Amino acid sequence: MIELRTPAQVEQMRPAGRFVADVLTALVAKADVGVNLLELDALAHAMIRERGAESCYLDYHPSFGASPFGKVLCTSVNDAVLHGLPRDYVLRDGDLLSVDFAASVDGWVSDSAVSLVVGTPREEDLRLIEVTDRALDAAIAAAVPGNKLGDISFAIGEVARAAGLTINLQFGGHGVGRTMHGDPHVPNDGRPHRGFPLREGLVIAIEPWFLHTTNEIYTDADGWTLRSADGSRGAHMEHTVAITADGPLVLTART
Repeated sequence: MIELRTPAQVEQMRPAGRFVADVLTALVAKADVGVNLLELDALAHAMIRERGAESCYLDYHPSFGASPFGKVLCTSVNDAVLHGLPRDYVLRDGDLLSVDFAASVDGWVSDSAVSLVVGTPREEDLRLIEVTDRALDAAIAAAVPGNKLGDISFAIGEVARAAGLTINLQFGGHGVGRTMHGDPHVPNDGRPHRGFPLREGLVIAIEPWFLHTTNEIYTDADGWTLRSADGSRGAHMEHTVAITADGPLVLTART
């Protein structure tokens, strides 16, 4: 069921968005050559405890997960692009890291993700991140009353296609509110002017993700981490966005 939030409820969601943004900012600053993925998870866990927030991941066990997730971050490295289960891995020079984080503050959830290169970047990785970020910006610009859900999806797909990328539709954006995943599903490609009408009070996580040379993925032996079928690298960007009369409000904007 798709739920619309009142202006007062959208205001109540702001602290969760700020917290998620602050955690991702701290993680980006911490991520470096020689840092263990478990250190990043521990930092996020400490910030959750200090804030009195709740993790959306620890006990999360959807049908596509082999077991409860058990960590508070998704850390996806190189050919991993989504749902990366933090493990005992030390970041190396040139690694492409995607970090996805969601938390609940005062009963409201926000969800966001960012990709970055640790150490010396490859030009093709920087380009992939830039295209993914641009797709997110285009989708946010389309998130206005009067448009339809397909306009957001089309905006993402249009940027990807222009860059020569293929698009996987298995996983995409979603509604956000009292829980991390709700209706509607927000595919990363679609037809303009089709689908659910965008109305004031709709809050969604928009999350384009792309791989260099494929749109095929498989699940790692850990039961969670999604990797590219051909070993190519991936990038993932995400913001929680409220549709308002004044335009899209990015609740997880990082400063």
